[in-house]
Order: sequence, then C-alpha cells, then structure tokens
Amino acid sequence: MTEGPGPPASGAASSDLVGERRRAVARLAADGIAAYGVDFRPDHHAVDVVAALERWEQAPVVADEPLPPPVVAVAGRVMRLRPSGGVAFADCFDETGRIQLMATKDAQDPTLLARVAALDLGDLVGARGSVIRTRRGEPTVRLEECTLLAKALRPPPEKYHGLQDTETRYRHRHVDLFSAPERRQVFRARAAVIRALRAELDRRHFLEVETPILQAIPGGGAARPFRTHHLALGTDLYLRIALELHLKRLLVGGFERVYELGRVFRNEGLSPRHNPEFTILEAYEAYGGVESMMELCGALVAGAAEAAGAADGVVIGGRLVSLRPPYRRARMVDLVRDELGLDALRHWDDPVALAGAAAAEGVRLPPHAAAGDILAACFDQRVAATIVEPTFVTDYPFEISPLARRSPSDPRFVERFELFIDGREFANAYSELNDPLDQRARLEAQVARRAAGDAEAHPMDDDFIEALEYGMPPAGGIGVGVDRLVMLVTGEASIRDVLLFPTLRPRSATPPPSATADAPRSL
Repeated sequence: MTEGPGPPASGAASSDLVGERRRAVARLAADGIAAYGVDFRPDHHAVDVVAALERWEQAPVVADEPLPPPVVAVAGRVMRLRPSGGVAFADCFDETGRIQLMATKDAQDPTLLARVAALDLGDLVGARGSVIRTRRGEPTVRLEECTLLAKALRPPPEKYHGLQDTETRYRHRHVDLFSAPERRQVFRARAAVIRALRAELDRRHFLEVETPILQAIPGGGAARPFRTHHLALGTDLYLRIALELHLKRLLVGGFERVYELGRVFRNEGLSPRHNPEFTILEAYEAYGGVESMMELCGALVAGAAEAAGAADGVVIGGRLVSLRPPYRRARMVDLVRDELGLDALRHWDDPVALAGAAAAEGVRLPPHAAAGDILAACFDQRVAATIVEPTFVTDYPFEISPLARRSPSDPRFVERFELFIDGREFANAYSELNDPLDQRARLEAQVARRAAGDAEAHPMDDDFIEALEYGMPPAGGIGVGVDRLVMLVTGEASIRDVLLFPTLRPRSATPPPSATADAPRSL
C-alpha cells in the first residue's frame, strides 16, 4: 500500500513512487492479473447502496425467515485503506459519494484479503458483495469479489485535503475533481444553468442553431481575434469573437427566433473575469427590440439562479441580493453624473472640455476620443464597479455601438442596455440595426477607427451588408456571458473555477512584455 504524497509533482520522490507502482503492475502481470482493460458492470452507486440497506432493514420478517441482505456491484476509486490483521477496509468513491468495502480472511476466495490490502490509493476497483452494517453503524459492502479495473501509477493527494495550490488545481483538474468531490457541484450547477437557459428559450419557441467557428471576417464584437490558416483554401481564417452576424442572417432567411449557445474566442489577457475562450448565449427575435430583450434577460437570469439553487438570491458583500426581475433601469449619463458629478450632456458638443472634466476625475482616455467614448470610459473606469443590485444600464453612446439602432428621441445614443450585477456585466442587448445604408456607414467609420490604431474596431463585412440589403425585420438581440452567470449563481470569484479546463500559461513560458488583463466591456 502506497500513501499519497500530495499534489502531482516532478522530481526524485515522484519518480520513485511511480516506479514502485510500475513494478507492482509488472508483478500483477507475472501473476496473471490484468491491471487494465478489465470489464466490470456496477449495478449500484454509493447512494443506492445505502438506500438498499435501509430498505432491507425495514423489510418485514416473513415466517421467522429474514430476507438475505442485498447483494450489489459497485465501482470507484480507492481513497483510503485500513488493513488490520484478518480484515481490510477500503473507502471507495464513485460519482455519488463514498461506500465502505470490507474484506475478511474467511471470504470464499482465500486471496481476497491480500489483494485488497495490496491495493494502492487511487486504484479503480470493481467490488461485489452483500451490504451489511458494521458494529459502528457504517453501511458496508462485505466483499465476495474485488476486481482491479485500473492501476493508478500516480498517487492522489494525501488524505482528503485535495489540491491546495490554485494553479495546480487548474492544471490537474482531473485530480482536483476526484480528490475534492465537492468541487464537482459547481460543474453540476453549470450544467443545470445551461439546461435552464435552453429550456427557457425553447419554451419561447426559439430555434437552437449552429454557426461557423472559423470565419473569414471576425465580427459582432470589439475584440482581437485568433488567426489560423486553412491549407486547402490557402487563406487565413479567424476564430469567431461573437455569434451575432451569422444569426442575423438567419432572420433575413425567414427564421423569426433563433439562438446559439457556443464557444467564442478573444485574443486578450487573462483575469479572474476573462478567459480567452468562453461560452456565450446569443438570441435574436424578429419584431422584438430592447424592451422584449429586457424581459427575456430577466427570465434567463432568474431561471439560471433557480436551477443552481439560488432562487432566493446570491450573497454579495455580506447581504442577499435578489435576482428576480424586474430590475432597476438607469441611463449611463445619469449614473456618471450621480457618481462623478460630471454632466456629459452639457459638454457633449465640446469633447475637449468633456475630456478635461473626465481626466480631472482620473479617467484614462484614448487619443482623439469622441464624446461617446469619453462617457463610456467614465462609466467603465469609475462607475460600473459601484453597481451591486441587478441594473439595466441603458442609452449607450452611438460611437461604441456600431450594430445597434439609434434612439429615435436622441440620436447621440442607441437602444441598448447591459445588465450589471456586483460590478460585472452579464448581458448586452439592443434593438438591432436593420438599415443596410446606415450599417455600411457605421462600419466604414469603424474601419477608419481601426486605421487610426483601434485594434478592436469592427471590420467591414460586405457579405453581412449584402444580407441586410435583402431586408431584415426589426429585431431584438441579446448576448449573455454564461461563465459569468455561473460564477454569480454559484458564488465563485474566478472564471477559472467555473471552467473545467481554463486557459493557462505553459509551464515554461514567461509572460510577454505586452501581456495585459484588459478585456473589452461588451460580451
């Protein structure tokens, strides 16, 4: 029996442990015992074993003949071994929990006790036997058969502490999950959230579709793309940064309600809130608009919270915050005025004065910023972090919203909102721009910004413009950051804790001089 030394490591100690286990595999082979490739079909999980025992204990005795105890077949990973003389106990863990196994010297198989005692921590076994309760009241499978299913050449972390180093947890997620089973709950909650999002959209008769990941023009968002090269076509392609432009083409084609849940990829830095690849939900509704998207957004967030067991709310700053709609609404200009005392509308036609007022508040501005850019920078840098309760921030500047419809009451702004909770953006939605002439002019302006040095400005997409020229119905669209939503409803502080395999820097790599954790505001 080999005790676990802690988290996976390199070096002589680790090599010795692995070497000893390799030699154990060779000894098993010499004895005609397979360490891998053995089939075993369990018929009970750990939780089912306990239930079967309780049913047997409560069963009535007929004709003074008690029923024999239930016989079960279980399988799992050995995480604790306690051999002692003529008995050996093993704690076996499966997906549902722990079940104790017991081998005794009076078993029908005379080699059973020795084989159980010789197991190593981390070994996967199949076990068959009757379910009893020990003198200490522990539900236990009294072994009649124990089959080695996979020999663990590397030991698990010692005892039940799991992997303590955060970086090691992410790099060895497989070890993290079996050594600290409670962490699996986050990913079960994630799956429940995704099911709830789908169920809500399906209930509303949205059609789930799939759009290309490889794109000739990466549009629909403000972000740097990843580039790859297609050998057969002899051309560069990009991993998508958003789903929007292809989904809108489907509205042109006659679908009235569509959505996609999928991965998008943005070539940006890492932070507790940003991962280069992440999951987004985008939905588009013909004949909808910003108001219908607000109602849909509230239903999606509330449904996700309920699915994750947070129907009553989430704890933020030590107090319970409800996620049930309706949510507060506030214009961006009003939030900036209330927080900074800066009246952007009064200085709108004088960007130099507006920039000076913003700089006096410590706001960093790009060169040649327009009034809308300045307002957005003030909000991003000084106001967004102050929002705790669910809030629809509305009336975004025209300059930073090239795909949204202008507000009919004030053309300086568009019909757009973002949902903020606890200082973070969770959704971005607007009334879609369906005027192909206006859209072309907007994208041409974005191309000019790109030429002036804005690497995240939207590229021109003539194919998308051509699609709009066939006529797209007025519509509402929304994007929801699924990873951030899971963080919110599970109480996790880092996006890496809700991604099974987050992006990590290779062990041998050093951060490039230009590495940054900055990321775009919009989903």
